[in-house]
Amino acid sequence: MLKLSITKQHNFDLEERTLEFSKEIIKLCKKLSRNTINNELISQLIRASGSVGANYREANDSLSKKDFSHRIKITRKEAKESHYWLQLLEEANPEFKDEINKLLTESLELKKIFSSIVEKSS
Repeated sequence: MLKLSITKQHNFDLEERTLEFSKEIIKLCKKLSRNTINNELISQLIRASGSVGANYREANDSLSKKDFSHRIKITRKEAKESHYWLQLLEEANPEFKDEINKLLTESLELKKIFSSIVEKSS
């Protein structure tokens, strides 16, 4: 019974972490100037970063091991995609380099976490 509680708490912590990641992305994007380049980058980044947490939550509610594995792989893919869009956003907005670097680090850490989960669930 205790093991189940630990597992539930661990899942909740990662759900919170992915939610905070998306919130920090939104905060950053609100600060950026609106222009043709930023508008497209922001749109893609918001979608990808939001999908990290959404797909992780879906994985936690999966009905089978196969479904769980599939959702976690999507989650990892979205973390990698978030990293990509953040790199482009940094190129377009070098004045926000410090803020973007923190999010780049988090996106890589999330990708590593989800890669580890994929390996363990295979």
